[in-house]
Amino acid sequence: MFLPIPVSENLSNVAPNASQRRFSRFAWWLLAYTLLAVLWGAFVRSSVSGDGCGTNWPLCDGGSLLPHVPGWENVSIRDLIGKLSNPAQYSAEIGEARAELLRKLVEFSHRLSTMPIGFAALGLLIWAFRAFPKKHGARAAAVVFFIFVIIEGAIGAVLVRRELVTDNNSLERMIMMPLHLINTFVMLGALALAGWYGAGKAKLQLSGQGPLGFLAIFALLSATWLSMTGALSALGGMIYKFTSHTALLEAAAAQSAPLLIAAKPQHPYTAAVVAMILSLVAGLLMHLRPSPDTRRFAYATWFLLTAQMVCGLITIVLMAPPFMQILHLALADILWIVLVLLAASALAQGVPHVEMLHVPKAVLDGARATIKDYVALTKPRVISLLLFTTLAAMFIAADGWPGESFLHGLWLLIATGAGLYAAAGSSNTINMVMERDLDVRMERTASRPTVTERIHPRSALWFAFVLEAFSFGILWLSSNLLAAVLALAGLVVYVIVYTLLLKRRTWSNIVIGGAAGCFPALVGYAAVANELSPLAWMLFALVFVWTPVHFWALAIMIKDDYAKAGVPMLPVVKGDRYTVGQIVFYALVTVAVSLAPLAMGVSWIYGIAAVALNLVLLRGCVRLYQQIDRPRASSLFHYSMLYLALLFLAMAVDKSVLA
Repeated sequence: MFLPIPVSENLSNVAPNASQRRFSRFAWWLLAYTLLAVLWGAFVRSSVSGDGCGTNWPLCDGGSLLPHVPGWENVSIRDLIGKLSNPAQYSAEIGEARAELLRKLVEFSHRLSTMPIGFAALGLLIWAFRAFPKKHGARAAAVVFFIFVIIEGAIGAVLVRRELVTDNNSLERMIMMPLHLINTFVMLGALALAGWYGAGKAKLQLSGQGPLGFLAIFALLSATWLSMTGALSALGGMIYKFTSHTALLEAAAAQSAPLLIAAKPQHPYTAAVVAMILSLVAGLLMHLRPSPDTRRFAYATWFLLTAQMVCGLITIVLMAPPFMQILHLALADILWIVLVLLAASALAQGVPHVEMLHVPKAVLDGARATIKDYVALTKPRVISLLLFTTLAAMFIAADGWPGESFLHGLWLLIATGAGLYAAAGSSNTINMVMERDLDVRMERTASRPTVTERIHPRSALWFAFVLEAFSFGILWLSSNLLAAVLALAGLVVYVIVYTLLLKRRTWSNIVIGGAAGCFPALVGYAAVANELSPLAWMLFALVFVWTPVHFWALAIMIKDDYAKAGVPMLPVVKGDRYTVGQIVFYALVTVAVSLAPLAMGVSWIYGIAAVALNLVLLRGCVRLYQQIDRPRASSLFHYSMLYLALLFLAMAVDKSVLA
C-alpha cells in the first residue's frame, strides 16, 4: 500500500520508565480478568441465575450461602451433604435443592469475581497519578475506568434489588440492559487505553482530523448500537422460547408481538450494516492514517468482524444456545477493544494525514471548486451503465412496470436511481481520495479534482459520506432495507476489496473486485421484490463474468499509464497476448451465463437478442486475438458496454411483454 512519507514504529511515542511499563502490564492483565468477569456475568444471565441470591446486594440472602428452600432453612451444611447424597430418599427435595444451590453459587461467584476489580481499579487510579504527569492519557483512562467500575456495581445492585433478572420483561429492564452494556464498553475501553497510553503510545489528537475523526467516532457509536440491539435480542431469546425460526418470525410479525420479539429479527440486518461500516472505517483509517499500529488493528477488525458474523450465523441456526451467546459476546467485547485502539492509534499525534499531503505536480493548487467538479468526483460516465442495469433489473423483478400505479412506479424508479447513483458516486469519490498518488501519474486521471486540488481531499470525503447517507436513507424509505444494504455492500467491496486490498497487489484485482459493479442489478431487483431470487443472482453472475472482458480491453488501451503508475494490471504483468487469451475465456463464460436465464422463465425475445449480441461479442474477441492493437481493443471495449445494456434491456422487455 502506498505511504506518502516514511512511517516509524513509534510515532511521537515516549519511552516509558519501569513503573509505567509495570502499570501498562498490570492494566492489560486486569483487562483480561475484567473481560472474563463480564463473560461470567453473561453466563449468570443465560443460565437464569440472576435471582440466585434473591434481592439482597451485595450480600447473598443476608450473607448466607445456603439455599433458602421451604423446609430447608435450618439444615446444616453437613445435613445438606447427607441429603444430597441420598437420591433414593430425597429425590424431589434434592432436585429442588440442587437447582437452588447451583443458581445461588453461580450468582454469588459472579459477585465475588467482580469484587477484586473494584480494588484493582482504585489501585490503578492511585498508581496512574503517581507514575504519570498531569494530562497524561493513562491518568485520564484510569479515572474513567474507576468511575465506570463504580457505576457497573450500582447497575448490578439495581438489577438485583428491583428484580430485573430471569424472566422479567418490563420496559425498565429493556432500558437497563443496553445501559449496562454501554457502561461495560466504556469500562473495557478505558482500561485498554490505560494499558495503551501506559506503554508510552502517542496521545490522542482530535483536532484537525477532519472527516476521519468523525468517522472514528461514528464507528464506535455504530458498534455500540449494534451491541445494544444484540443485548435486547439475547434478552428476548432468553425470556421467550421458540423451537424454530418459522415460529419466531410468525410471532415477530404479529400485531400484538411484544417489543423484544418484534425487534429480534432486526438484529441480523443491523449487524450486516454495521459490519460494513466498520470494515469501511478500518480501511480508510489504515490508508489515510498509516502507521504500523493502525494497520495491525485494521486487519484485526476485519478478522474479528468475519469471526463475529460466522458466530452470529451459527448462533441463529442453533437457536441461540447459552454457550454461543457467551462466545458471541466475547467476540463483541474484543472487537470493541480493538476498535478503541484502532481509533487511538489512527488519531494519535505524529501519524501522517495522507489526505493533507500535496501530491507531486498538483496543477491547480488552491483553485475554487465548482458544481461541475463535484459531479466529476462521482464519475458520471462510469455510473451510467450501472444505473441502466439497476433500472432494467427493476422491470425484470416486476415483470413490467415496477409499481402499483404509474406514479408509484415513477417515484420508485427515480428514488432507486438516485440512491444507486449516490452510492456509486460516494464510492468513486472515496476511490479518488485514496488513489491521488496513482492518478497524478496517469494521463487519463491527472486532471481529476482531487489531483488538481480544485476540491480538497477532506472536502471530497465529507461529500462522499453525505452521498452515502443520502443513498442509504432514500433507498430504505422509498423501497426497503435490503436495497439500501446491497448498495452499501457495493461501496464496501469497491473501496475495500478492490481499491485498497487488490488493485495495487495483484492482476486479478478486477476479477474479484469487479464484483462491486454487480451490486446495482441486485439493488434494482431488491427495490421491487424485497428479495433476491435465483434470477437476480444470475444477473449478478452475468455482470461478474462480463467485467474482465470489458475492463481488460480498456487496460490494453491504457497499459502504459498503468505501468507508469505501478499498478499491476494484467497487460502490464502478463502482456497483451495473455490478456487477450483471458478475454476470450471470460467471453465464452459470459456467453454461457447469458443463456442460463432461458431456463429460468425468460423466453424467446431475450433468447434471440442474447444469441445475436453474443455472436457480435465473440467476433470482437476473435478479431482482437487475431491482431492486438488499440483500435480493436477500443472497439471491443465500447461494444461490451452496449452488449450489457442491450442484454438487460432485452430481458426487461421479455419479462414485461410476456409476463
